[in-house]
Amino acid sequence: MKPGRRTATGGAPGCGHPMVKEAGRFNRLKRLLEEYYVSPYRGALARARREEDDLFMLFVFAELMGVPNPATYYTLELQPLLLERFHEWHRRQGLEHSPLDGFRCC
Repeated sequence: MKPGRRTATGGAPGCGHPMVKEAGRFNRLKRLLEEYYVSPYRGALARARREEDDLFMLFVFAELMGVPNPATYYTLELQPLLLERFHEWHRRQGLEHSPLDGFRCC
């Protein structure tokens, strides 16, 4: 068969095949329904995620602030990765300046 020719069953996928059209409609319907059901709760979900992130940051930096942390050994290697987000975190917690003595971010 020559390239560019259609077969008797409707051609290659992506070329107007009925199953491809149905899959596209299904995906579009799925996205619309997901948006319909998720949109009223988007703010609450974002707030819950921020609270989880704040708690995680507290666990990671607790030892540096003088709070005993039994998981320090496991969280110590995460500190360099989270230092970029440290300023936003301590501002959200209501601390004007960095609570760490040796680390100034503001």
